[in-house]
Amino acid sequence: MHQILVYSDSLTWGIIPDTRKRLSFDQRWPGVLEDQLNQQNNNVRVIENCLNGRRTVWSDPYKEGRDGSQGLAQVIEINSPLKLVLIMLGTNDFQSSHNNNAWQSAQGVACLVNIIRHAPIEPGMPTPEIMLVAPPPIIKPKGVIAKKFVSAEKRCVDFAKELCSVAEQVSAYFFDAGSIVDASEIDGIHLDAPQHYMLGEALAGAVGKCINFK
Repeated sequence: MHQILVYSDSLTWGIIPDTRKRLSFDQRWPGVLEDQLNQQNNNVRVIENCLNGRRTVWSDPYKEGRDGSQGLAQVIEINSPLKLVLIMLGTNDFQSSHNNNAWQSAQGVACLVNIIRHAPIEPGMPTPEIMLVAPPPIIKPKGVIAKKFVSAEKRCVDFAKELCSVAEQVSAYFFDAGSIVDASEIDGIHLDAPQHYMLGEALAGAVGKCINFK
């Protein structure tokens, strides 16, 4: 069995926009990805490590443990051997508690790639391939999380472009989720259930082209 690790935030955790409820695994895009890959006669298990509010390399001033660089090496060690790591982070870098732009957030993802490639995995285990997934651009934040993301739709402009550049620099695969789905109209940040399905299906196609599971 080949294992894929998804390292992400609430967009992947499956929070239902403007609620504190969660979509089921088969509704979330990692579940769709696993199902679609296995329908292609692959033997794949998708492991989720998705934390609401997770940044790339910044801390949340109000909640502990949201710096995505902290403990990442151990996450890789725990779940190895891994065939692929999918990173979809960046959205929370644009919360109003930070003053980040797209270039800075993309550099944060580059730091995560370096951590993964130097993780203390057991001898003989493979260093996993990495795919960087740019989340869909933030639109005007609404509802209960609007104050957290004031002006985020302006600061996140060109994040996919900057992340694509980082992927080229670090020899990682790249996928732009914004080419497939949009942020929910309900809160401007997260994904609705149909978007989860479309993204999982599209990623299955992209992963299947890049990774040989045979």
